[in-house]
Amino acid sequence: MALVTQIDVKRTVDSKENKKWLFPFVLVTSLFFFWGFVHNLDPILIPHLRKAFNLTDLESSLIDSSVFIAYFVMALPAGYIMRKYGYKSGIMTGLILFGIGSILFVPAANSLQYVYFLGALFIIACGLTFLETAANPYVTILGPSETATKRLNFSQSFNGLAAFIAPAYIGPIILSGKNLTKAEIDAMAPAALHAHILEEAASVKMPYLILGLIILSVAVVFYFTNMPDVKDEDKEGADGASFVGALKSIRLRWGILAQFFYVGAQVCVASFFIKMATTSAGLDEDTAAKYLGFFGLTFMLGRFAGTFFMQFIQPRKLLIIYSIIAIFLSIVAIMGTGMVVVYTLIFIAFFMSIMFPTIFSMGIEGLGHNTKIGSSLIVMSIVGGALLPPVLGFISDMTGNIQNGYVVPLTCFSVILLFAINGHKTIKG
Repeated sequence: MALVTQIDVKRTVDSKENKKWLFPFVLVTSLFFFWGFVHNLDPILIPHLRKAFNLTDLESSLIDSSVFIAYFVMALPAGYIMRKYGYKSGIMTGLILFGIGSILFVPAANSLQYVYFLGALFIIACGLTFLETAANPYVTILGPSETATKRLNFSQSFNGLAAFIAPAYIGPIILSGKNLTKAEIDAMAPAALHAHILEEAASVKMPYLILGLIILSVAVVFYFTNMPDVKDEDKEGADGASFVGALKSIRLRWGILAQFFYVGAQVCVASFFIKMATTSAGLDEDTAAKYLGFFGLTFMLGRFAGTFFMQFIQPRKLLIIYSIIAIFLSIVAIMGTGMVVVYTLIFIAFFMSIMFPTIFSMGIEGLGHNTKIGSSLIVMSIVGGALLPPVLGFISDMTGNIQNGYVVPLTCFSVILLFAINGHKTIKG
């Protein structure tokens, strides 16, 4: 009888604890959707602004660079603010920057200057850096450590939902469907060219203005919500957290390297999807954008499927399997023709889906009071999304074939495979 009473008390305590974290968990999970939404507008912006400002593939890749360089610049300040003031402060800072950057698309479009779009994207990405630095580790520690990877994959699944909605429903609003050749643009009178650029640039204003207002509203909700911070059990140890201590972990070092190449691969595949579809398969922009929506849908389904598979397969082993398949599909994307290339890229999305959260959770595993530092370092490695797409763009411009540039994601998936094989080691050095 006493045993039954103890069990009932434990269940009551667990139930109260779960309810305490439920609404904060829902709010934090919503962040995965929002940053996934804005990230998956970038593949729409790249061809759109390429047309509007007559950019080369290399120049248009600076959209990705302006976004992901912010992760490198702001990851450490984000980690510092969270260590000093807690996760909620980091999230609030991120939402405010995210909202302001989105609203700045309005004056950027009015200015008709490409550099102002890059500036607005940089501010958005600074906000996203805070959000990702906070939300990813926050989710992993809201529950038993043995299910941390599955929880993170679940939350990241809503990132995948955004990857479908953004291109499928917002893409057609932004893309005009007009595809003028360079000769036609050069033949335009100055007034006609100005009107053309103004029309192309203006289509981004309303989507980003609405997004900015929504994000600032979410910030207000967070402000009035009790978000319990997870404190380090060992306060003395937390005070002694250091980069040197964190980097003693082989898992973290491998995680930083693998995340650099993973984000580079994801951005390369997604950002040049429309260019691949229009050149390799001869699709028009609107149709290519719809297929990009299927790319996002497949990515989302891959997240949910991966979370399910992890009940039966260790995350590390699943990552090995997915990496091998992604390598094979990258080879097909380089050598294929027609719609085979489009379908191959869509299938790549499925096998990329679990990579970010799995690499992240494996990388910070066992860091203890160095977890926030480790999180910052892995988020810094997202700079791969800034550095690797220009390499793809350069190869495309030099060879005259966008498919040749996909040797970059092929290389990236090979590095991820090495991480999956070696990155589980716990030896410190």
